[in-house]
Amino acid sequence: MTALPDCFCPTDGTRVPSGSLAWCCPVCRGPLDLDFSPTPAPLSSLTGRVNSLWRYAECLPLASPTVSLGEGRTPLVSLREDVSAKLDFLTPTLSFKDRGAVLLAELALRLGPRQVLADSSGNAGTAVAAYCARAGLPCTVYVPEGTSPKKLEQIEAHGARLRVVEGDREATARAAREAADDEGVFYASHVFNPYFLHGTKTYVHELWEDLGGRLPDVVVVPVGNGTLLLGAALAVAELHGAGLIDRRPALYAVQSAAVAPLAHAWSEGAEDLVGVTATAPTFAEGIAIPNPPRARQILRAVRASGGAFLTVTEDQIRHAQSDLASRGLYVESTGVACWAAVRDGALGGREAVVPLCGAGVKTGMARE
Repeated sequence: MTALPDCFCPTDGTRVPSGSLAWCCPVCRGPLDLDFSPTPAPLSSLTGRVNSLWRYAECLPLASPTVSLGEGRTPLVSLREDVSAKLDFLTPTLSFKDRGAVLLAELALRLGPRQVLADSSGNAGTAVAAYCARAGLPCTVYVPEGTSPKKLEQIEAHGARLRVVEGDREATARAAREAADDEGVFYASHVFNPYFLHGTKTYVHELWEDLGGRLPDVVVVPVGNGTLLLGAALAVAELHGAGLIDRRPALYAVQSAAVAPLAHAWSEGAEDLVGVTATAPTFAEGIAIPNPPRARQILRAVRASGGAFLTVTEDQIRHAQSDLASRGLYVESTGVACWAAVRDGALGGREAVVPLCGAGVKTGMARE
């Protein structure tokens, strides 16, 4: 079996050896990155490969998967002449989080913990629960009160223990991280564990393949904890470094106006979060993250790409969800945020792709 790469802290450089159950930097308690520099395969070598994200084996830090459910390779469909949508709600657990969760489950299976633990507003926890079930790993998922009942039902259906935490998403994260320090626990964090980002990056590898070896002018992604955006930035860097694209797309990040700490920092020209984030209820529960741990990395990635931040109101979310449903696409309220941000021409006609990240059956329609 191929040796696992080491992790390191992007803030202070502290290294964490492969095989460790450590989930954060032991010095600053920040998220970790992976010491891994792949060279993607050219299009010509992809013919005949498995029709899942594992077709990009050269780009992934784990090989020979045993817990795959066929995740990835989701359709790309046109919404209008200049905007296409990638249907990432057509994955095994009906959200893009499957891309990262499968790598976390693979890693946990190799490390052999006594317990896998995750925290989530719903979709990441569902994905981790499903892949742990596939791997035969015991799993506990922490969620905030008020999480969609359908998401709770799905998590329990996969056999995971459910811990509903009083309070918001931040309170849930604190409770989970305290439990994650117990001996023998693998913290399957879609925020702190870098393997998750190396799963989400396959979203962009698929775009590159679907578009015949190029990427659109703009890649638009919803941002709460930023796992899809940071994965996209990884993929763009890999493809450009391997000479497989000659220009990098701009990364546009979308937040709900009700909870927009990164958009606020961006507007202030800051390199990190600014002040205390004001929050209000939002239909986009999946990206309602007041204090994303990778904030500096997210802001840096958007800035380096020549992109920007956009925010959407609750009315825009409702109208976008109804609009997509009228086109045959039933998408959860968080998952429509990117279409809500660009459907009125915010990108000036540049070619763009938006992800539709979660299925509508998870939340139902947003109502006034």
